[in-house]
Amino acid sequence: MQLEIRPDPAEVGRARRWVRSRLAGSGVEADEPLAETLILLVSELVTNAVVHTGCPAVLRLSLPGAEATEAAVRLEVADRSDRAPVPRCADDEATGGRGLALVDGLADRWGWSSEGAGKRIWCELDRCARTHEAAPPCGGIGAQVHGRPAARVGA
Repeated sequence: MQLEIRPDPAEVGRARRWVRSRLAGSGVEADEPLAETLILLVSELVTNAVVHTGCPAVLRLSLPGAEATEAAVRLEVADRSDRAPVPRCADDEATGGRGLALVDGLADRWGWSSEGAGKRIWCELDRCARTHEAAPPCGGIGAQVHGRPAARVGA
């Protein structure tokens, strides 16, 4: 499933509504923690694409079937900017700059890759409940290995 995203901040809300509508019938209940985390990750990745690239993007969502209890949910945002995602250190007063730290702290795996004239940022959430590690302190996001944070990307 995919949704075309325009370079407009209003698209973030539309992307959240779109994902919520896709959860219906997928076996992921709207009030379960996985759904809430997924909506937050959509907000962060779509906001990054809209605010930092100024380019159209495509949101892709892969949900497990209703009977799958251990499959991963995958979220991808592909945009036409060749600028690599750069984790930032936001101080207590900053109103932004925490998006990739949130993704790192909430997703089971995440990374990015160059794709043609742009890039694709992805994250996965395991369907089974799992305690997430606390997000690393600012600057503690794993070193970039082949365009992916080494500390969080796994099989």
